[in-house]
Amino acid sequence: MGKRIVIALGGNALGNNLPEQMIAVKQTAKAIVDLIQEGHEVVIAHGNGPQVGMIQKAMTELTRSDPEKYIPCPLSVCVAMSQGYIGYDLQNALREELLDRGINKGVATVLTQVEVDPEDKAFQNPTKPIGAFMTKEEADKMVAERGYNVIEDAGRGYRRVVASPKPQSIIEIQSIRDMVAAGLVVVACGGGGIPVYKTEGHHLKGAAAVIDKDFASCVLAQQLEADTLIILTAVEKVAINFGKPDEKWLDELTPDEARKYMDEGHFAPGSMLPKVQAAVQFAESAPGRSALITLLEKAKDGVAGKTGTAIHQ
Repeated sequence: MGKRIVIALGGNALGNNLPEQMIAVKQTAKAIVDLIQEGHEVVIAHGNGPQVGMIQKAMTELTRSDPEKYIPCPLSVCVAMSQGYIGYDLQNALREELLDRGINKGVATVLTQVEVDPEDKAFQNPTKPIGAFMTKEEADKMVAERGYNVIEDAGRGYRRVVASPKPQSIIEIQSIRDMVAAGLVVVACGGGGIPVYKTEGHHLKGAAAVIDKDFASCVLAQQLEADTLIILTAVEKVAINFGKPDEKWLDELTPDEARKYMDEGHFAPGSMLPKVQAAVQFAESAPGRSALITLLEKAKDGVAGKTGTAIHQ
């Protein structure tokens, strides 16, 4: 019997620009349709780091070119734009791959808002890198002219950082449930979702933030009552002592084992750490649930228990 699976696509599944993305999503679609062909229900979430930065840079330049005509574009709107154009490419690639295999399934992208807490401490401590890498001189200019927060990112240059609050709930969850029940392949929570918070009455206000797509995917999987959360990344398995002589790849982890390794500092913040944290959160959310961390092209084998790191109680 097929499972209900939420897949969190990493940046390597989308490329870094428009031409790369159109090529990358074709391979991504093959791996996803492999799972659909096995009889699984699939909902897809994805990151948007390079894309949202590119969009905001373009919108900022437009504002600067004619400030009387164009007003600054909020980051939440840039996230919405990235959901649309990434969803467009994913929909096309998935539809083509499904039809090539004789599978008659609809594909839909849901423009997804995700509720955050406006009092989340993340708003006082921006840490989430977005956009392109900059030189020190370019970064200093952005700080002076636009008030950006920037960090030096792993020796690769400087990047803008914004708040990354924890997701609380998926606003469009009922629409996503209805689409899944109708047999559609759904793309949702793109870029971690458009961050919003409630104000007076039923009004939702966009927040200047980016939600981590792994945590958003975890909340989405919980609210969809999924069986499995698959977090796809650039390595086949999770490792402890990564890159060291005593490096060890892990086939399985219990939540307690994962927490022990996290406490010991084995997983890099902003890289593997949020993936393991999200996997543990989902695995503990209800009996019988499991999470899998692996490579995109190994997703089918991972679900079959042949590879990847499985996290379950």
